[in-house]
Amino acid sequence: MAPPPRPPRTPQTQALTEGDERVAKVLARAGVCSRREAETLIAQGRVSLNGEVLTTPAVKVARRDDLRVDGERIATREVTRLWLYHKPSGLVTTHKDPQGRATVFAALPPDLPRVVSVGRLDLTTEGLLLLTNDGELSRALELPGSGLERVYRARAFGKVTEAALEALALGVTVDGVTYGSIVADVDRVQGDNAWLTVRLKEGKKREVRFALEYVGLTVNRLIRVSYGPFSLSDLPRGEVVEAPPEAVQRLKFLLKRRGAL
Repeated sequence: MAPPPRPPRTPQTQALTEGDERVAKVLARAGVCSRREAETLIAQGRVSLNGEVLTTPAVKVARRDDLRVDGERIATREVTRLWLYHKPSGLVTTHKDPQGRATVFAALPPDLPRVVSVGRLDLTTEGLLLLTNDGELSRALELPGSGLERVYRARAFGKVTEAALEALALGVTVDGVTYGSIVADVDRVQGDNAWLTVRLKEGKKREVRFALEYVGLTVNRLIRVSYGPFSLSDLPRGEVVEAPPEAVQRLKFLLKRRGAL
């Protein structure tokens, strides 16, 4: 006797399907928004699944489903990919800038898929910016719990003292914001400026600039040279290169082991 036909998949039946992923997680992984922002998009009636506008985030999505935001189809599950980008000075790390400044994403090659950045580099900061098609990976990489070291080369105006370096290593609090240990080594001194290699694991907003300013050093050039296992190396300014798939898999395994992913 033939088994009865399966009922059509709808948002109501999908909530009971094992092995699928919740819609908010799918949207976050695709780099559309965060999981919390997905709830807002759904409440605004901007998300549809298989032609039906969603009214609740308590829905699961399968690979074969047609998920859309504002009518644009979203890939429900893609292989995680990651790119290294040598950001030049003068670009803001955002998709749209209200001040009309040039953006990182407008400068990227047109054949790149939808990507999000791993954190941000401010307007005048140069160097390594990681990009990924996986929003969940991006957020995991930004967490202090990832344990990933960020390394910068900073040119700073002012006199470098042992007391300043020790204060940074112990952690400083600036305007109510506490920064963890920052290891700074002097590479060379040029007149009133010093080049330093700066290592940290938090990556808070403008952390290097604020922390060095706190100990009397004004940063006038800042270049990120590595992020976790990935380094800028000799990647030309403005160029993008994709990380090997095996390197991405090793990174994801490390993040899962540390509870960040």
